Amino acid sequence: MKKPFITTTLLLAMSVLAAPLQAADYKIDTKGAHAFIQFKIKHLGYSWLLGRFNKFSGEFSYDEKNPKASKIEVNIDARSIDSNHAERDKHLRSDDFLHVKKYPTAKFVSTSFNEKSNGKIALNGKLTLHGVTKPITIDLKHIGHGTDPWGGYRRGFEGSTTLTLKDFGINYDLGPASRTVEMFLSIEGIRKK
Repeated sequence: MKKPFITTTLLLAMSVLAAPLQAADYKIDTKGAHAFIQFKIKHLGYSWLLGRFNKFSGEFSYDEKNPKASKIEVNIDARSIDSNHAERDKHLRSDDFLHVKKYPTAKFVSTSFNEKSNGKIALNGKLTLHGVTKPITIDLKHIGHGTDPWGGYRRGFEGSTTLTLKDFGINYDLGPASRTVEMFLSIEGIRKK
């Protein structure tokens, strides 16, 4: 009578051990301000204008055994644009640029995650900005991962991409040196339990 119970227990244990590890899901840590979406654009070709988006949220999954299955989704409050100058921010929110009354949210949804042998990653996805959705590639790399002092587990990436403003229907003429904007992303996620 004990033999079937032991056999069943062993089979169950073996099936659990043999089961593939699933991707870990993470919530981007915006509450602790450990994630940033920043940008820079040339001002008349003479200097850089730097800024950021103060409000965004998102989640990602990462599978160490199968990185190609990894994915990310980020929602950005376009109204939270901050270039450290109130009048300029008002202009950036206007219909000359982001038109936040009509398009209050920007969104990125990944379509593929391709790790290369040199440790770099090509993160492809669709960015919706100013009501226009376009494919983009973010050059990504691992920063690190591990336990934190509060009993959680964290994983971080950083990445960059360059956007052409007119591709997203932003046609305000800032001069030939200011047709593209460079984006920098620093993402730290807390693993969900």
